[in-house]
Amino acid sequence: MTEVKLFKADEMKFEPYGGPPGKAEIARLVGPELSSSMGMGIATFDDCSIEWTILYDEGIVVLEGAFRLWVGDDCYDMAPGDAIWLPEGAPLKYEGQGAKVFYCLSPVDWKTRHNL
Repeated sequence: MTEVKLFKADEMKFEPYGGPPGKAEIARLVGPELSSSMGMGIATFDDCSIEWTILYDEGIVVLEGAFRLWVGDDCYDMAPGDAIWLPEGAPLKYEGQGAKVFYCLSPVDWKTRHNL
């Protein structure tokens, strides 16, 4: 087991993720360097639409704003406090207006497992 790691909000480093149009940023907090099983982070979405087929199981909790998640043809409109679990292989589209979300995923080494 590694030591406990605290992530202070004002010390998180957000990087651009998708867009334009709009803006999305991600702060990857836990990756394979810290955990052998799960990853986690915070992401923001503002007036953007990002398509992706996930290569891991993912959980998302909305922290702020309006978050919309398309899974195939199904649309999930989410507000702060709402949570969703997504299975590996789900075709997604992340959208939001002033949205901030917490995410966790497993397995953390999905890139290695998929030769990426």
